[in-house]
Amino acid sequence: MRRSFACVISLLLSIACSSDDSTPKATGTGGAGGAGGAGGADSGVGGGAGADAGAVPYSVSAFDAIRIQSKSEQPNFQRASATLDFGAGPFQKATLVVDLATTCFPFEKWKANPPPPGQNWPADCDAFDRNFEFVLDRPADPKAGPPGIELVRAITPFGGPMHLEIDVTDVVNGRPGKHTLDVHIGTWSDGAGKVSGSNGGWNVTARVDLVPGAPPRKVLAVLPLFDHSNGDPAPLAPVKFDVPAGTKASRLEYRVTGHGGVTGAAGCGMAPAEEFCSRTHALYADEIEFDSLNPWRDDCATLCTIAHQDGSNGGFDYCKENPCGAISSVKAPRANWCPGSVTPPLVWEPPAWVTPGPHSFRYQVDDIASGGSWRVSAVLFAFGA
Repeated sequence: MRRSFACVISLLLSIACSSDDSTPKATGTGGAGGAGGAGGADSGVGGGAGADAGAVPYSVSAFDAIRIQSKSEQPNFQRASATLDFGAGPFQKATLVVDLATTCFPFEKWKANPPPPGQNWPADCDAFDRNFEFVLDRPADPKAGPPGIELVRAITPFGGPMHLEIDVTDVVNGRPGKHTLDVHIGTWSDGAGKVSGSNGGWNVTARVDLVPGAPPRKVLAVLPLFDHSNGDPAPLAPVKFDVPAGTKASRLEYRVTGHGGVTGAAGCGMAPAEEFCSRTHALYADEIEFDSLNPWRDDCATLCTIAHQDGSNGGFDYCKENPCGAISSVKAPRANWCPGSVTPPLVWEPPAWVTPGPHSFRYQVDDIASGGSWRVSAVLFAFGA
């Protein structure tokens, strides 16, 4: 991640506070993550065939302002898990609703929570942009079984709040009942408090809103194929899975974002790689390549609405959606992600995966730089008539 700018303490402590209740928001139909490993997929059996006509919408709570910590000795270091029960279904609609809270913004919070002496940020403020992911049924040991099902791939804003509403209808109809939900934020502290808080973190609230009723599609299976970080340019072994009988259509959701900390590499417009690298991804169904692409986001500048904060020495300008980020960094194109945004899945409907029986999937990323990696997940949905 590019580093956020360090505001001058005297400037922020002398702010002439303006009332700005606006909250940066990002919505999309993404998926959720954890750092699992590639493995064979299990079979996800769909939900029931009927819904009570008198059923009413309800919500299942997962997290209530849970604190995701940035120090390894603290509870909920970088992740937290919750158990939840969707019920038997089927569902007309299911929505994962997430609110990410921060102590960094609005800046008037600093009056009651100033930076410690010699530091530039409130101690509990994480001013960076971080990986922000939700995964369903993430295994405790990534090598022991199939990966989890990523529901959301997002990046936090630079120190700002975030609101997400994610359509998870097909996942819930394909996997009704009890589950674990894992939230991961790759947060770290800066002990000196210069570029981020010395004990930074984030607060996460999440629930699933459920509307019982006729499902929009007949989900026969939800098959997780990959959920991991890949820093090896060598070819991966294919993941094997079975398409269930009765399948009439299939959908592959491929979520991918590039990250890394090396100072430079071939094919990268800026440092660090792989954050600023455009790489070729090849996808294979049953060992036959069905697409090749270069995942890239060049719309990050849309997440920088310039705002001005009054204060001593004339105040300063900042991005309303990414308040603690250097404006040039917020706007920079990246390897298929932007600060403060969901990265939606890339979607295909490979015709080979309509035929019931054994199949395989793999992907290949060319020329990954040493020290860089790509966060990759893949989930296959099988639908009946």
